[in-house]
Amino acid sequence: MTNESTLSSVKKIGNIRWRVALVLTAATAINYLDRMTLPVVIAELQKKFGITEGQFAALNSFFLLAYAIMYAGGGKIADWLGTRLGYSLMMLWWSLSCAAQGLVSGFRGLAVFRFSLGIGEGGSFPNSAKTVSEWFPAKERSMAFGMFNTGSAVGSVVAPPLMALIVVLLSWRWVFIISGSFGVIWAVYWLFSYHRPQSHPRITPEEAALIRRSQEEEGRGDLAEQTHREKWIKLFSHREVRCLLIAKFLTDPVWFFYLFWLPKYLYDTRGFDIKKIGYYAWIPYAAAGIGSLFGGWFSSFLIKKGVTLNASRKIALGMSASLMPLAAFVVPSSTGLAIVFISLAFLGHQFWSVIIQTLPADLYPQGTVGSVAGLIGASGSFGAMLFAMIVGYILGHYATYLPVFITVSLLHPIAFGLILVMIPRIAPKKMVLQNP
Repeated sequence: MTNESTLSSVKKIGNIRWRVALVLTAATAINYLDRMTLPVVIAELQKKFGITEGQFAALNSFFLLAYAIMYAGGGKIADWLGTRLGYSLMMLWWSLSCAAQGLVSGFRGLAVFRFSLGIGEGGSFPNSAKTVSEWFPAKERSMAFGMFNTGSAVGSVVAPPLMALIVVLLSWRWVFIISGSFGVIWAVYWLFSYHRPQSHPRITPEEAALIRRSQEEEGRGDLAEQTHREKWIKLFSHREVRCLLIAKFLTDPVWFFYLFWLPKYLYDTRGFDIKKIGYYAWIPYAAAGIGSLFGGWFSSFLIKKGVTLNASRKIALGMSASLMPLAAFVVPSSTGLAIVFISLAFLGHQFWSVIIQTLPADLYPQGTVGSVAGLIGASGSFGAMLFAMIVGYILGHYATYLPVFITVSLLHPIAFGLILVMIPRIAPKKMVLQNP
């Protein structure tokens, strides 16, 4: 087929699904912009309110506890209310919670609204996962996950310089208020613009047929199976779900450690101030964006070249896990080399994260994807919450990051080994229909 005919075919099929992916990317960017507010301005809050190491760890744990609870609940809400209304409500909740942090007068106020922020943000990824399962065939799915997951890097890259500028020009309070306003705008737009493929007013018949045909080929074409919902307790009986629960429990703490403690590590150990944070702290997050895009593209590329779904996902997971041990060399390295090692770890984790988030949509029918994604995300957040308390204890009593960096360098390879053993074949599961 010539390039001209290929372009003509793409134009005829349409690209509404990729526009949806771009809107999801914006949602993830806002999500990470809002959660990065506290880590970036923590030095200012320590001066203002005397926040201790233990209190900073507690604030992160409050966020992660709520995030874990609503990650599971958000998946269920996505399955109950649908992605249009469910996602709008989640975004509006966390955006107002983010803005409210700019009005507090101490640790207690921060704790309340940080917890509230976690409740709203916990629904983001389950809703995105369910949206992708509604719109994308398997050969494009990891690329779509890679796109919206790149939003985490976009938000995190923008956060340090933007928030440093706001602090210099206005004050730390406006960091929270301005960041929270973006999500309110997105929530209104999503509520009035999103439609599923079956009812989208601008989808072409060819694109609708492509989506419908891909679902039928994966065994998702029957309407009853597409809307099938299974009780949470029943999901735990699946070995694949148990494996993903453990894998997320082990590896999400790595990401949240980097996310919450990187600016503070640069403050405490490398002598950075708020301006230097704005200059340099965006670099690892840019690497994370590359990992998201490459991870999504690479697995889809393998499938298009004839590699099985099972092999393409596991090759990508193995490659990403192999980068993570480099973090063990961060502490003894120079500042420049430390940022390089941290950046490679960021790239590796987001490469990994894209594939892990894709697996629920690979394995389960649409009516169950939100619940599975929510459960495994909750597991990861609980693991991150426990790890945050451990990090706070280590830094408060021993004032060294070395054992922390060594630990986070090992968790992804361990999780990858478990996946190889517990999920011998990644393929759509046939669900037995029953009343939930």
